Amino acid sequence: MILKLKRTPGIYLVGFMGCGKSTVGRALADELGWSFFDLDDEIESGAGSTISEIFDAQGEQVFRAIEAAELAKRVKSVQSGRPQVIALGGGALMVDNNFELVSNHGVMIWLDAPFALIEKRVAAESHRPLARDPDKLRDLFEARSPRYALAHFRVEAPEEEAMATVRRILELPLF
Repeated sequence: MILKLKRTPGIYLVGFMGCGKSTVGRALADELGWSFFDLDDEIESGAGSTISEIFDAQGEQVFRAIEAAELAKRVKSVQSGRPQVIALGGGALMVDNNFELVSNHGVMIWLDAPFALIEKRVAAESHRPLARDPDKLRDLFEARSPRYALAHFRVEAPEEEAMATVRRILELPLF
């Protein structure tokens, strides 16, 4: 295992909504024997409401503040030596402080899924407030991709079984 991961045993899965972070994250954590946390689930549990409800009632700015606080809690747990795979929400890295926090306290892996797959997956879901407008979805995808590209590693995440993506992650020079 690389030194950075030994010091701060956190693997942060990043990428656009619908790329498979939660599904792959659970499977990866199982393979490693680590804990898994989905940041969006942590937010909903702590707030007692869904992300859509937070967006609708309080706005994106309040949501991003809650997201940053939850991420800081997770990173603090990683810093204490608890190995974790953490799936971040699609917009979490767009906040500079979040990006720096994750970058400095573990390893970021970008699950890079093609836009056509993203579009197909999120079209059937109503719980994603930023995916409600199909025209803006592509613009958001294109705007966020350069930040994801700054992750420590990039792993292709095409439409296939999650374990195939997990195997690609396990082949990275991390372990």
